[in-house]
Amino acid sequence: MEYLTSMQAAERTGFTKRYINTMCANGEFPGAYKKGNRWMIPNTALESRATAAAKSDRFFNTTGVCNPNEHYMVDLNERLARVKIFVDQGMYFTINRARQFGKTTMLHELAKTLNRDYFVVSMDFQMQMSNAKFKNENSFSIAFAKAFIASCKSNEKSKEPYIEAAIKEFTDIYTTDSDRYELVELFQALSVFCNAMPIGVVLTIDEIDSATNNQVFLDFLAQLRGYYINRDRFSTFQSVVLAGVCDIKNLKRKLRPDEEHKDNSPWNIAADFDIDMSFSSEQIQGMLEVYETDHKVGMKEKYLAREIYDYTGGYPYLVSRLCQLLDNQYQKTGKRNSWNHESLLSAVRDMVKESNSLFDDMAKKVKDFPALKALLYDILFCGRSIPFNLSTELVAIGSMFGFLKDEDGQVAISNRIFEIWFYNLFIAEEAIRSETYHIGQENKNQFILGDELNMELLLRRFVQHFTESFAGSTDKFVEDNGRKLFLLYIRPLINGAGNYYVEARTRSMGRTDLVIDYKGKQYVIEMKIWHGEEYNSRGEEQLLGYLKDYDLKKGYMISFNFNKNKEVGVKEIHFSDATIVEAVV
Repeated sequence: MEYLTSMQAAERTGFTKRYINTMCANGEFPGAYKKGNRWMIPNTALESRATAAAKSDRFFNTTGVCNPNEHYMVDLNERLARVKIFVDQGMYFTINRARQFGKTTMLHELAKTLNRDYFVVSMDFQMQMSNAKFKNENSFSIAFAKAFIASCKSNEKSKEPYIEAAIKEFTDIYTTDSDRYELVELFQALSVFCNAMPIGVVLTIDEIDSATNNQVFLDFLAQLRGYYINRDRFSTFQSVVLAGVCDIKNLKRKLRPDEEHKDNSPWNIAADFDIDMSFSSEQIQGMLEVYETDHKVGMKEKYLAREIYDYTGGYPYLVSRLCQLLDNQYQKTGKRNSWNHESLLSAVRDMVKESNSLFDDMAKKVKDFPALKALLYDILFCGRSIPFNLSTELVAIGSMFGFLKDEDGQVAISNRIFEIWFYNLFIAEEAIRSETYHIGQENKNQFILGDELNMELLLRRFVQHFTESFAGSTDKFVEDNGRKLFLLYIRPLINGAGNYYVEARTRSMGRTDLVIDYKGKQYVIEMKIWHGEEYNSRGEEQLLGYLKDYDLKKGYMISFNFNKNKEVGVKEIHFSDATIVEAVV
């Protein structure tokens, strides 16, 4: 039989080497094996797989579990291998990540990987355990036992004689005296089950959040902890993996209305799960290369992957949804080269305007946590500099929801999409009673020149409005509201045709670089508080650097100047290869 290396296979089929390696790792080439660092693929398997790939009906999935045979996905193999080390070492741990961060897909793929060496029992508390089952130990234990058995039987190994016998014995125990079956009896039966199994048992439970507000669940964790600590005396699970948004190792819940919030989780045995579940630019590129192989759209995968990452921060749902929107655009037009910068900006505009389950959940969270909402507002509009420390409750909550991240030791919004979405949310609330928004609405048609913006005129009109309306305001008012007022002014102009976001590298109390995307063109505007000529000159130099990054020849600056002798107005400053239009208010 003829065997080919990945490089030879890529040359023969026209697929990329990365694509070939990914398929090998996923087991999609029967008979392929690794020789050193190279995959060796039987020619017959390659031809069969190439034919199937050419007829691929795969798509980008944003609902439910992703399947590599049906959906375009990033390569999870390296990540799964790292998680398997936790399991091999007998660790208990929690995968706690924000909503739609790929936890369920990770558990499904992890079960496939682990089931080669272990017997994996995959449970889902949201699907298998209703709230009523947490009423007391008996109802919980019976419901858990039934769900455990059903999950065991869904495992392809369940028909093996030893395993089938272990499942039957576990079933007989809980059905013999079900009225007295509580947590002690449940864990005794689980111990008997694990002891009877010819291989280690791994328990995974998804959607663990649905259980965290119940005392019986804490008692369940305490039993898991007890057996874990005494595993040299009693048989128990090889590993337990719990997945949800909340980190139950630091669980804070009010179990009864008259109780204070307190740390009360016995899950202090859990190992720290420090594996990054976001998608890197390289992983996104690999997924795009597979799509390009299937569809031949002529995209520049590396460049586009980097742009998608810049907008999403690798948040799995956001990556998949942007790709889904780009694919929808391609399917409608059928044009080559439709996966490009302009199409991506269009997809971002569509995405931040839509109502989806993630954004709906975000809106609910900021409503339920007003102090967190105030923190987000201060970061976005006031440029507040806040140290990133997970011991600070609001920072911990914002990070748990996926809203916040650590950027050079400071709190920052976790990705550009979320930043745009939060700006839109807050400005929509402000716009209802904002004169500045309505003035911008009245003037917006003056600032549109075909597919471009007349930024010079826009700045002049904003200076005029600001001077007329806020010239007598206090310094504190301007510091806290200057950026917000400008955003309110421009929002009606770009609504539906563009987006804006703050360049995270420059957000501070002193200066903020705002980037406007309007119909495929970008405008960089620095907004800063005046701190003297020297500071102003440094700001101009930094803005010139960002213009170079964006390959632009003209930039804009708004200086909120508290100097009583200031010269209000707009002027142009010319440099050797760029121009800055500066507005002083």
